[in-house]
Amino acid sequence: MKKIVYNTISEKCEQKGFPPPENPLFNVVRIKMKKDEVGTCVDDDSFEPASVTHGFYVISLKNIISGEVLYGQTKYDCSTGTLLCTAPNQTMVYKGITFSSEVYQIAFHKDFLNGHEMFDKIKKYSFFNYNVNEALHLSPKEEKLIKTVFKNIKAEYNNNQDEFSKEIILTHLEALLKYTDRFYKRQFLNRKEINQTLFTQFKHILDNYYRTSQVKENGIPTVHWLANQLGVSYRYMNDTIKAETGKTVVDQIHTYLVEEAKNLLLAPDSSISETAYQLGFEYPQYFTRVFKKSVGMSPKQYIENALLN
Repeated sequence: MKKIVYNTISEKCEQKGFPPPENPLFNVVRIKMKKDEVGTCVDDDSFEPASVTHGFYVISLKNIISGEVLYGQTKYDCSTGTLLCTAPNQTMVYKGITFSSEVYQIAFHKDFLNGHEMFDKIKKYSFFNYNVNEALHLSPKEEKLIKTVFKNIKAEYNNNQDEFSKEIILTHLEALLKYTDRFYKRQFLNRKEINQTLFTQFKHILDNYYRTSQVKENGIPTVHWLANQLGVSYRYMNDTIKAETGKTVVDQIHTYLVEEAKNLLLAPDSSISETAYQLGFEYPQYFTRVFKKSVGMSPKQYIENALLN
């Protein structure tokens, strides 16, 4: 498999035949081919599978016509009107990809954000950390809006650079990220069947974990282990489950453990410490805090209340 690594934006521009970037830390391009013409995502027309890694952030708007995009063993969920957002050092594998005649792409290094509030804000956008398991599928209206923001950024980028240029570009970039965040949240809500399926699988994995006594060797399953079992990233899993249930993955794990604890605590000759260890808690005090937060009373109070009733 062909491996392509772009360490810098200038390097990518040179290899792809784009004009040199106006700023080595930021670049925006619009590729417009002839009507009905399509392009390939790799550097030649051989359609040879290729892995591509960027050392910087990339936001691309392109209509995927055919082929596959993979991350690890997971297929990238692609369709027309697709916005792809990747963080530095994420690797995607392209197999026979063709895309439509118009492509917009923004590339920026994290150092471009130094000294600006965007440096911290960008870390909060989950879609950069989905390990490219989930693309954003835009409606025609959303795609038109995103293209407008891209064009605004490109217009300022191509303007004569002055003391206001970077601030204006970052303002437009922040607007682009906010719209992307809004549209992702819409997508999670609209794709309810997919959300329900993932949450059902999540609960099945938890059930199997405790039924097969894996907890005795490994303790409470970690969120990253659960995400790996589902074949998605932690952030994608967390956003999907939160959209479906209103609770985070950690909340769901705690809810599951508390429900199991309610049964174990009322078993003959059981103890609070024994129940905590049986559920994978290393410290009974932590189990008590989790239980009380969920139920509104301590395990001891729960037992006493059950005996009275």
